[in-house]
Amino acid sequence: MPDHPIDDLFGDAPAALPLGAQAMLLRGFALAQAEALVQGVRQVALHAPWRRMQTPGGKAMSVAMTGCGPLSWVSDRQGYRYADRDPLTGLPWPAMPAAFARLARAAAQQAGFARFAPDACLVNRYEPGARMSLHQDRDERDLGAPIVSVSLGLPAVFLWGGATRGERALRVPLRHGDVVVWGGVDRLRFHGVLPVAPGEHPATGSFRINLTLRKAL
Repeated sequence: MPDHPIDDLFGDAPAALPLGAQAMLLRGFALAQAEALVQGVRQVALHAPWRRMQTPGGKAMSVAMTGCGPLSWVSDRQGYRYADRDPLTGLPWPAMPAAFARLARAAAQQAGFARFAPDACLVNRYEPGARMSLHQDRDERDLGAPIVSVSLGLPAVFLWGGATRGERALRVPLRHGDVVVWGGVDRLRFHGVLPVAPGEHPATGSFRINLTLRKAL
């Protein structure tokens, strides 16, 4: 798989770009709802504060995280899993803002996945230099449902890999309001994010915010 930036491959990119048989980049799909999404992130973080989770090996992740919905993803010495309570506060996760679920359902339908109903949202905050190594999203029980990933704030380069970690990844520039949806035969593709470059964005300041909405159960 080539590692050229996708914009170099496609030139003037249309609103929707296929990344695979059942994966799609929706350019600017969330722009009209971006203000409501950012406000929702702020409300979630008031009740479930940002934290840098530990990997099972004891390393702190470079990305700060929080979550909302009936479930959210957690990582610590016990491993990766979904939990119905925030381990930091002992309280249930904040309710998923209506704007999050509404955007996720619309994006999933646009990408060919009807009736998507997320029950978990992981919210990642990238400061300059933060990154996400290549990984698969496979902790969900329902692998038939897609992943919906929403980019807000600073730009980033999304790594879109193959079925194995060793396959070369396509570099996909993501901007404020872009949404990536993948499922079906592409559901277990490896993916990640290159270190985020320093900058300022009117919506999020010096951070990139990423929402990943999933059907965990």
